[in-house]
Amino acid sequence: MKVPKTTLFDLYAVMAVSTHRSFRKAADELEVSTSALSHTIAALETRIGVRLFNRTTRSVSISDAGKSFLQRISPAIQEIELAVENANEFRDSPKGNLRISTSDVAAKIAFYPAFSSFLARFPEVKLELVIQEQLIDIVEEGLDAGIRLVDSVPKDMIAVPFGPAEFRPMVVASPEYLAQYGEPQTPDELNNHNCIAYRFSSGQIYNWDFMRDGIHTVIRPGGNVIVNELSVAIKAAKCGTGIAYVNDWSIKAELEKGELVTFLSAWSLPFSGLALYYPGHRLVPSGLRALIDVLREEQGYWESPPQAFGNCERTKTS
Repeated sequence: MKVPKTTLFDLYAVMAVSTHRSFRKAADELEVSTSALSHTIAALETRIGVRLFNRTTRSVSISDAGKSFLQRISPAIQEIELAVENANEFRDSPKGNLRISTSDVAAKIAFYPAFSSFLARFPEVKLELVIQEQLIDIVEEGLDAGIRLVDSVPKDMIAVPFGPAEFRPMVVASPEYLAQYGEPQTPDELNNHNCIAYRFSSGQIYNWDFMRDGIHTVIRPGGNVIVNELSVAIKAAKCGTGIAYVNDWSIKAELEKGELVTFLSAWSLPFSGLALYYPGHRLVPSGLRALIDVLREEQGYWESPPQAFGNCERTKTS
């Protein structure tokens, strides 16, 4: 009887289940059914005679034998991927998957024009944006690159800055809100207003930072609205619910239309721009190199500030 051979897919299956600690999520990544993936792992365990994963109805954990197995196959898998990537160097156009960790705001800023231009030029590349608020280890999670603020990029990564050189947080409200409640003249006066708070997935509320004449002021927003999505905060502010604290590039359209107005700009405390980053100890995939080229080509788009920003200050409502 011919004994089935262990395939490359079998090894990828082990790595995926180990990464996600979930057969369903691993199956989604591998684009197979959960039952097919479960059968693959079970058949592999039978062939090698050890249990690689401990399973219950609620959880999946890797066994000691599985950890040892994974430690041995991971370098080999990386070498195979590098060999495939080297072969792709002879192609006229990049192809394959490109997975990037990014925040929601960064993804929106980068998508036009860079990502949209990249996808139009390289249709054989499948771009997957993994929206994550927290900073993660992209190598451990099997991602090709990440996009974060320049100041947040891990020191052991190669960073490619792109987009606006800096972001400027803006305190905004609708004209109707300011007409009814008045416009705060100092950050401390925000304590007397309904401020729309943002809560991180960690549970922490995002504080509002201000700086003027060397004095740093931190306001913990107080009000009857807390959100965990920036677009909801912008929507609430437009509806006259309260005052929001958002970066300038996220409210460009609202400022141009007059749906939101900004104030306290003299206290604004800018923060660093964005960078795409990736590990320097691995061969850079051709798709990632192509994306870096596009980011650099499109840099002129971000270097011209939105015209509305020069006229978005508003006279105090009487």
